Amino acid sequence: MKLTHNPHVALVTGAGRGIGKAIAETLAADGHTVLCVSKNPESCGAVADAINATGGKARAYPCDVADPAATAKTCEAILSEFEAVEILVNNAGITRDSLLFRMSDADWSDVLATNLSSAFHWIRNLSRPMTRKRWGRILNIGSVVGRAGNAGQANYAAAKAGLHGLTMSVAREFASRNITVNTIAPGFITTDMTGKLSAEQCDAIKRNVPLSRFGTPADIAALADFLTSEEAGYITGQIFGVDGGMAM
Repeated sequence: MKLTHNPHVALVTGAGRGIGKAIAETLAADGHTVLCVSKNPESCGAVADAINATGGKARAYPCDVADPAATAKTCEAILSEFEAVEILVNNAGITRDSLLFRMSDADWSDVLATNLSSAFHWIRNLSRPMTRKRWGRILNIGSVVGRAGNAGQANYAAAKAGLHGLTMSVAREFASRNITVNTIAPGFITTDMTGKLSAEQCDAIKRNVPLSRFGTPADIAALADFLTSEEAGYITGQIFGVDGGMAM
């Protein structure tokens, strides 16, 4: 089935690398104008430049998504130029792994601010014009860890579990405005984040994955491609695992 993508303005946080980069490139290939957001101006700028160089349409907006004031200022600048952001992908995330007794207050609060609170701020700042247009797609990138937990990742798991709850609540609030809200919950994906794992750690993880391998950013982008299409208009409030069978 060929998916239908009418051109919209799409924003992807954490677009400078990994999953966010793959989603930004996929949305651009669908004909959307993609606003690439990341804390690092060089990384989001490089992704936007690459999209433009291949005939797509993209803009870079450097922003620390953990800073509510910076997010509000960026959203104000965006809405002064574009009527609305109709596709919002909350992908930005960090890890600060540690066992609970060793986890600092900063490790806890930084992960919650980046991985959970940022999604709340982007949705709140950008959704009103979306509701007026009565069409929208909001995707939150969660994690298999938010569904199953993981030792040493209490902060990350709590943030991602909270993101799943945020998805279901906002989906109920926005349904009457024809805006869908869903979560993609990746398992272990080959990115810079998992690149920090040792070979022994990777082998141990793969033994718990029925498909016996890590996924790729393209696996996540493929589902994002569908969930932002016209054909996905009757799907909302759902959490979709892309984890090789880990959460079965």
